[in-house]
Amino acid sequence: MPTNNLPKRIIYVENGIGYGGAIICLRHLVRNLDRGRFLPLVITGRNGPQYQEIADEALWKHIPDRHIDIVAWRTKAESAQWLNKVPLLRFCVNQLIARSDDLFNFLPFFLHLLWTAWRFKADLIHANNEPLCNRAALLVAKILRIPSICHVRGNPDGPHSARWAYTLPDHFISVSSWVASSMKQHLGIPEEKITVVYDGIDLCKLDVHSEGRLFREQFNIPKDAFTVGLVGLLIPWKGQELFIKAAKILQSKIPKLKMIIIGGTPNDCIEYEQMLKRQVLTDNLTDVLIFTGHIGKMETAYNGLDIVASASTEPEPLGTVVIESMAMGRPLIGPNHGGAAEMLTHDENGILFEAGSPTQFADSVLRLYKHPTFAKNLGGHAQKKAFEVFSVTTHANKIQEIYTKYF
Repeated sequence: MPTNNLPKRIIYVENGIGYGGAIICLRHLVRNLDRGRFLPLVITGRNGPQYQEIADEALWKHIPDRHIDIVAWRTKAESAQWLNKVPLLRFCVNQLIARSDDLFNFLPFFLHLLWTAWRFKADLIHANNEPLCNRAALLVAKILRIPSICHVRGNPDGPHSARWAYTLPDHFISVSSWVASSMKQHLGIPEEKITVVYDGIDLCKLDVHSEGRLFREQFNIPKDAFTVGLVGLLIPWKGQELFIKAAKILQSKIPKLKMIIIGGTPNDCIEYEQMLKRQVLTDNLTDVLIFTGHIGKMETAYNGLDIVASASTEPEPLGTVVIESMAMGRPLIGPNHGGAAEMLTHDENGILFEAGSPTQFADSVLRLYKHPTFAKNLGGHAQKKAFEVFSVTTHANKIQEIYTKYF
């Protein structure tokens, strides 16, 4: 417990690529903190209407973390084949880009965050993503001599050059046992520095009876269409390309099929979205594929779908789509790796397919289409498990227990 009557001041730093599962789960946590014990300040590197809503729930501050588009620079450099003719020149260009990132993006964010944390009199810093993209927050904690906690939401088996960042946090929160095992195996992080805490959702506020027809009407989807939805930010490893390939396979097998890609596109991935839409045109799938963009009230989307899908081509710790669709009682198809494989029991509360295989994905969709009673039972079992495992109250309490170890 805190040593005095004043709430401990926690700074949460969110430097994700866009508005997706990580920030949504952080918002669930912040809403459910015991404000008599903890005072949260949420700092985001990105801005926009969804981020600005945080100010209605907690103290919030936007500190820009990108003043120049390093991703675009790297993409252009990688596509410049002439640089391959002079290896030293390519090395120099890559170093120039990296140092520009340090000077124009990292350094201003770091200094602004340091000043903010000092003025706020922070007692602890909680980084909401992997250590490397949150190195500024973790270094600020070191300078101010306060504890830091890092939420690990992705595959920790990254480039060797980035592993030094994992030496910075005092403690790690892993969103799944799969992530925790990977951290211990590949990075040698001691077990006592890792706590597995599944992400939580506010089950009491989840509108499980939301009108799915509203979603269908919004996107002109016929009532009798068979709908399969892939939910997630439009970034390459989320599996949208696989989803489009599966749509090509299923197009002639399921009458009135609609394959729906649901999720916003980070600025860094605009070209990826454009590539996906070109592929839809090339494959003559314009009558089958629908891009919705970001959806504010996801309950209507889930209930407007016959099947929800997660198709990440890289192991995903525990995607928000798995948690939400299970809680909504929807039939779910997921890849047989990462958090989906940890949470779903094949043929009991979901279907697992061979990760990266559009053929197996399509076979799974076809199976649920042909056996609607089986699909309904999967959804019912998934919902029961979700309400047992993903309570946001349990989630918040476990994280608050971690905080109290440092006060």
